[in-house]
Amino acid sequence: MDQQTEIWQQLSDDEMHFYSRQILLDGWDIDAQEKLKLANVLLIGAGGLGCLTAELLTRAGVGKLTILDADQIETSNLQRQVAFQPQDIGFYKAETLAKRLKQINPHIQVEAHNIRLTEDNAADFIASQDLVLDGCDQFATRYLVNQVCTQLAVPLISASAIAYEGQLFMVTADSACYECIFPKTESQDESLRCANSGVLATTPNVMASLQAHHALLYLGLNLTPLKQKLLLWNGLTMQQRIVKFEKDINCPNCQARTI
Repeated sequence: MDQQTEIWQQLSDDEMHFYSRQILLDGWDIDAQEKLKLANVLLIGAGGLGCLTAELLTRAGVGKLTILDADQIETSNLQRQVAFQPQDIGFYKAETLAKRLKQINPHIQVEAHNIRLTEDNAADFIASQDLVLDGCDQFATRYLVNQVCTQLAVPLISASAIAYEGQLFMVTADSACYECIFPKTESQDESLRCANSGVLATTPNVMASLQAHHALLYLGLNLTPLKQKLLLWNGLTMQQRIVKFEKDINCPNCQARTI
């Protein structure tokens, strides 16, 4: 039995049918689909970014998705967090999102945790992952995710969205990190969040689609188009640009990684 036949047998007939349009892609094929099926992904935040990122990865066939979010659904979330309905108000976001994802694709594993990522639990959650997707809206959590991912050499794709604008980039074991671009020493205003500053319904969903797309490129094809590159999207002008950046030789996080 050749290797290709063995890979075919690892995908069930139902899975082959479910993912058939993806498998038809030039350059993707069954091998890429199998890689995706074997992938473990941690999603931090089940808000405007996390809802759609999780759904797209679920439909694409990621093997296991672990969701962390301690918040409960509120009326104001329904404007942009596409996984939730009015009847979900008051329930935990992580559990509600996980339930929806299992209904969409029964072939994947979904695990929900109604907790925040903290210094005490971050390493336990991140260590076993093939990829971490950060979609939270708190700077403290972003720095923590960045720190632990770089320490454990787990790839990270970070997305943010506020008002009409979004950002996206990737951190790998040998790349510059989040703190290289946004040093802790430069005060980060925690008031710059959707809850305080507002966000158009489409903004987080555009960035979530880009985040999920990049995750698929990495998990299925081992591509890293945004490694040490910051994608900036402007929803008012409909313009997108990519800025290259390098390691900050004084970055405390990168220095700690090399010790």
